Amino acid sequence: MPIINLQDVSKLYGFGDATTVALEEVNLSIERGEFVAVMGPSGSGKSTLMNIIGLLDRPTHGSYVLNGRSVSRLRSNQRAKVRRDTVGFVFQSFNLLPKLTVLENVALPLAYKGMTQTRRLKQAAAVLERVGLSDREYFYPKQLSGGQAQRAAIARALVNNPQIIIADEPTGNLDSAASRLVMELLSDIHAMGGTILMVTHNPELTRFASRVVFMHDGDIVGDKQSTIGQVPKSLRKRMYYLPKLTEEDRIAGVSAMMKAFPDKEAKSSKRTTKARKAKKPSTRKAKK
Repeated sequence: MPIINLQDVSKLYGFGDATTVALEEVNLSIERGEFVAVMGPSGSGKSTLMNIIGLLDRPTHGSYVLNGRSVSRLRSNQRAKVRRDTVGFVFQSFNLLPKLTVLENVALPLAYKGMTQTRRLKQAAAVLERVGLSDREYFYPKQLSGGQAQRAAIARALVNNPQIIIADEPTGNLDSAASRLVMELLSDIHAMGGTILMVTHNPELTRFASRVVFMHDGDIVGDKQSTIGQVPKSLRKRMYYLPKLTEEDRIAGVSAMMKAFPDKEAKSSKRTTKARKAKKPSTRKAKK
């Protein structure tokens, strides 16, 4: 039985001539343990779909069955309980509370379960160790790098042991090195049986997914199984035009990777030097 099953789900905003169709009769079934990347241009309905799946919003029409239970018409308090116990959220902007320490931020969802402070701090500390932030427990969010803040946000999403992780552009505010670390963490969660739905604009991140769904104008127009470690070529060719990297982009990328992986520094430096030397003759000719 699928953990997520949407049948003819539509979402409308506004009334009369001002009505906007955010989702139009979407059908989507997701099995337990899948890593699904959801792609599409801005305004295609990705966030609306995630909000409905995460029980942050209700469909206007259609049925939604979550983990074998129809949740389309649950009361607000029932929806909140199901959301708390089933879904973990990771946002692009981290959404950590600035006046709480990392440990307190991660432990916060457990407070809504009525867990004692000692137990929830102990459980939060265990999750922080899992994401490699045990030495940052008593730091405040402003004292963290972007990658550390996102890992703290992932720890907060994991602290309730949810069955589903919804990640909305989890690497959107991160550099390449931090993005890689965050994606490898999500990949580890998937490898341990977690179900992950990730919204992204970056086709390269689909190499971590086992399935890629493409949305356009409130509808699903592409749905492909994917081999982990590879970007689906047909989907990428048909729907995306990737910008070519400039020399400055390449040097910036090498610099970021050197910080995260020092052992590759010497090798990367040699490549960068060769690239600069290769450009010198053409520069001189241009001056003449």
